[in-house]
Amino acid sequence: MSDLLVNLYQMDEKYDEEELKKRGIVLNRALIPDKNKILDFIRTNYEEGWANECEASLFRTPISCFLAVKEGEIVGFSCYDATARGFFGPIGIKPGLKGGGIGQALLYRTLEAMKEDGYGYAVIGWVGNAIGFYQKCLKVVEIPDSEPDQGIYRRLVQMDETQ
Repeated sequence: MSDLLVNLYQMDEKYDEEELKKRGIVLNRALIPDKNKILDFIRTNYEEGWANECEASLFRTPISCFLAVKEGEIVGFSCYDATARGFFGPIGIKPGLKGGGIGQALLYRTLEAMKEDGYGYAVIGWVGNAIGFYQKCLKVVEIPDSEPDQGIYRRLVQMDETQ
């Protein structure tokens, strides 16, 4: 799947922060003292590569990771400028809570932060089977010739599992 491009100047906000608060969910920019909790959440629910990307976002200034928290527990995260400048992602929601608007809220809050940081456009890299989510939430354009083996991710070191 190709990378996607989002025009941040034509982005319509599609989440209700007050509605999330009524459900006990708060969105915040991450703080570095929560690094281990954030990375544990990602490793438990997703994959090591995403944890590595998120860790990079925690050392940016300002931190480029946002969290969804409910009753003191992380229930979602999203990042930008993790793999490369101008890239959105990764994003992940606690299994069982997907489809309840948390991902959409994190997506918009993170893209808003990118716009506040001076970006006009955001690249959403290696979307895979999440394309429907992004198409539902945003006006996206597929970037030609940006499949993982053609784009930024082509430089990933692929280790042979037999070694």
